Amino acid sequence: MVTNGLRFTHSTSVLRTLAKNSFRAIDAGAYEIDNTIERSYSSHKTVSLKNSIRSTHVVPLITEIKYASPSKGILADPDKFKVEEIASTMEIAGACGISILSQPFLFNGSLLNVVRARRFTTLPILMKDIIVSDIQIKAAKNAGADCVLFIKSIFDKNLAENDLETLIEFASKIGLETILETHDMEEFQESINLQKHHPHDIHIIGINNRNLDTLEVNLDTTTKILNGSSKSGNVVISESGIDQPNHIKSLLDSGADGFLIGTSLMENPEAIGKRIQELAISK
Repeated sequence: MVTNGLRFTHSTSVLRTLAKNSFRAIDAGAYEIDNTIERSYSSHKTVSLKNSIRSTHVVPLITEIKYASPSKGILADPDKFKVEEIASTMEIAGACGISILSQPFLFNGSLLNVVRARRFTTLPILMKDIIVSDIQIKAAKNAGADCVLFIKSIFDKNLAENDLETLIEFASKIGLETILETHDMEEFQESINLQKHHPHDIHIIGINNRNLDTLEVNLDTTTKILNGSSKSGNVVISESGIDQPNHIKSLLDSGADGFLIGTSLMENPEAIGKRIQELAISK
C-alpha cells in the first residue's frame, strides 16, 4: 500500500498510471477475500443506486469514503476513522448512497472496506476503483457492493484487458448496477448512444469535473456538457470539486440529478455528518 508520495505533478500519464496500478493490485491479490475470515456477499440482493437517487427527498448525495487521493495525498487515518463508523454516519446524515475506494495504490483503499461498510449500512454501495478487469467486478459482488464505475477514457485508450461493452454486460449480468464516467462532451454523447444500445446494462452516466490528465477541477465541465447535450432520460451525476451549497444549486439548475462527493468530506472526517446535512438540504 502506498502511503506517501501520493501527489502527481501535472502529467499526461495519470490515466495510464491509474490503470497500471489496478493491474498491480490484481497481481498482489488485493481483490481476493478469505471467506474463512470474511463473509461473502455474493448472494447479496442488489440495492439500486439509480432508484435511490431518484427517490430521495433531499439532494441526492453519493458520499465517498477514501483515505487518500492522487491530488491531495493523505486525507484521513483509517485506524482513527473506521469505515464502519463513517458509513453509519453517512447514512444517518442523509446520503443516498456510499462510494468506497477499493484501490490500494494512491487511494489507500481496500476491498475489505466495502465488506466492513456492508455490515453497517443498508444504502447502496458503489465500489469505486479503476476497473480494468472482470476480477475487480467479481470482487465487488462478493464484497457486497451494488454498483461499479467504469471510466470511459480507460477503454478508449485500450488500457483495460477487455472492452467496455464486455465488462459492463458482465457486471450487469451478475447483478451490479453500473456508472459510466465521462469527462467531456464527446465522451458524454458517445456514452448516451452506448446506453441506448445497452439500456439494461448502463444505469447512470457520470460527469467527472476533474481532468484526469492534469487533475485540475472545473465545475463548468458538468454545466457545459449538460447545457450542450440531451440526457436522453438518463440519470446523470456530477463528480469532483463539489463542496458548497451554491455548487449544488448551480449544477441542479444545469440538469445534474445527483452528486458524488468525497475529498471535501474526508478532509474533515469529524464533521462528515454535519457537512452532509448542510449539502443534502441545499436544493
